[in-house]
Amino acid sequence: MSLPKIDETYFTTFLVDLLNIASPTGFAEPAIAFVEKELSKYKQLQLTRTRKGALVAKWEIDSDLPPVALTAHVDTLGAVVKEIKSNGRLKLSRIGGIQWPTIETEGVWIITSKGERIRGSILIDTASGHIYSGAGGDTPRNDAHMEVRLDARTTSEKETRELGINIGDCAAIDPRVEVTNGFIRSRFLDDKACVANLVAAIKSMAEAGQSPERSVYFHISNYEEVGHGAAAGIPSDVVELISVDMAVVGEGQASDEFHATLCIKDSGGPYHFELNNKLRALAEKNKIPYKTDVYPFYGSDGEAFWRAGGDVALSLIGPGIDASHNYERAHMDGLNATTNWIMAYLLGD
Repeated sequence: MSLPKIDETYFTTFLVDLLNIASPTGFAEPAIAFVEKELSKYKQLQLTRTRKGALVAKWEIDSDLPPVALTAHVDTLGAVVKEIKSNGRLKLSRIGGIQWPTIETEGVWIITSKGERIRGSILIDTASGHIYSGAGGDTPRNDAHMEVRLDARTTSEKETRELGINIGDCAAIDPRVEVTNGFIRSRFLDDKACVANLVAAIKSMAEAGQSPERSVYFHISNYEEVGHGAAAGIPSDVVELISVDMAVVGEGQASDEFHATLCIKDSGGPYHFELNNKLRALAEKNKIPYKTDVYPFYGSDGEAFWRAGGDVALSLIGPGIDASHNYERAHMDGLNATTNWIMAYLLGD
């Protein structure tokens, strides 16, 4: 049986739309709701939410085989308001591993607890080249020196508070999405690209009239970037879990943007040997371009489930993403390879 055809136009449109929805960890509900609405189109799926807001879609199959699950996350790096300065500007507290130098001068939305959105820019506090030599080139890019300049008439803490801004409000950094020559450039491809892989696989299989060989749960996580996304929400009868997340591209890595990658080990230790070999065999049978790799500074939702006591065989696959936690880039070759690998696994083919 051949794998269903991937609708690349749909994949790209869905991914771009998802990337443009602000969803830092703790504020990911709009992205969860977007995916939920999309998956509600498929009568094969039963949709539920966990208490902490993750989305679980079950495709139930009449089979003697025990169920499996796949997980990917919509939450991203971001920040919250840490302090309102006396000049009306904001200090931020980062969410996840975002790096200050990569977002200097970037646009940001401050989203208040009442849902109001106030525009601003992230700058070093010595940004003016006519005041500070080299536009603050010697100033450390750290929590103490980075600030948000609001696009509002405020020069004091009082005026900023009158805008409706308060401590703890969400700071959503612009993704800056661009599609060109087969590449997709954007912040937060980690891990919205892999959510798109799951949704595209479901769409392709459903429209081709094909079903998984056994019941499967699709777990869309909303707290991965802080380490506990899939710690809950994977049913106890699941025997295998595939974490679908980005592959690390860079010096010393085997992964690239044109293949899917099977991670053998990351900073949390090795993944499940037998399930890894099952995935290798499926990729080779279906001529899916893949590589194997080891990620030195990395953890996955699957490991969060393991640490919470989850008794499953666990593997990690995903497309190569260049410049992770920076201004990221993927290519359709690696994205298609990952979608095909997901379908091959679900079909058992």
